[in-house]
Amino acid sequence: MAESISFTILRWRFMKSLYCFEIDDVSRYKPSRGDDSVCSAFAFPRPAHMFRLIILMALLAGLPAKAAPADTVAVAVAANFTEVMEALSEGFKERTGHSLRISFGSTGKLYAQIANGAPFDVFLAADQARPLRLEKEGLAVPGTRFTYAEGVLVLWSPDKTVVTGQPKKLLESAEFRHLAIANPDLAPYGRAAYETLKGLGLWSSLAPKLVRGQNIGQAFQFVATGNAELGFVALSQVMSPRNTAPGSRWEVPSPQHGPIQQDAVLLKRGDDNAAARAFLRFLRSPDSLRIIHAFGYRVSAD
Repeated sequence: MAESISFTILRWRFMKSLYCFEIDDVSRYKPSRGDDSVCSAFAFPRPAHMFRLIILMALLAGLPAKAAPADTVAVAVAANFTEVMEALSEGFKERTGHSLRISFGSTGKLYAQIANGAPFDVFLAADQARPLRLEKEGLAVPGTRFTYAEGVLVLWSPDKTVVTGQPKKLLESAEFRHLAIANPDLAPYGRAAYETLKGLGLWSSLAPKLVRGQNIGQAFQFVATGNAELGFVALSQVMSPRNTAPGSRWEVPSPQHGPIQQDAVLLKRGDDNAAARAFLRFLRSPDSLRIIHAFGYRVSAD
């Protein structure tokens, strides 16, 4: 029988350059350096290297699991919330890695699109009625609806000399060509403007001078570009850093119209989208509420 019998049955893969004890004989052991990527047959790490290997494995086991891959959330957003949403979108991506695909428009038109199957995950309306309606119609996830902001209606002119003194007298005088409002049938701010004028007894008399935007963004543009001398717009638009002509304004008292409470809701399409739920949590965070308030909205931390 040969003096030694070599065993080469299995090869265990360890780290490169790991020193091993190699069994090359039934009766003796020979210390050997493993080849470029493995230790030889029936090879075992030296005790010191075994200890290092155990420590390495423990460290690897303690590492956090790999983060979930970034996802995209399709969000339908009321036009008055455009600039705030742009700011929030950047913060959300920095914090979570997820991206937002945002579509802006009037609340009424966005609701109609969702009802007709538009692929949105989240809806940020400028009212409470449409998110509630979607929930009742089975198009939104029950229990996810909440108020994320309350809008403030203002009568605004880029000219700082126009909206001064008593705004009712200014409106009664009708010494202007056009007064801009959002469409009351589509936009909550337009509805609030209608209720304000109706309460002042001026809706009928001023109707010929009204120019209606499809949403509050259009109404603001009518005034900003001079197509209307003044208009009922959102305070957030007037306070925007992009507005180079803060001019003069009258903040309409809350009792003059119904509250412009803006609700968000998770839509059925986004029910299984973890990023969509993460965005709604982010929207309620203290950092987000501070940003929303800074843009001219009332917020609640409740």
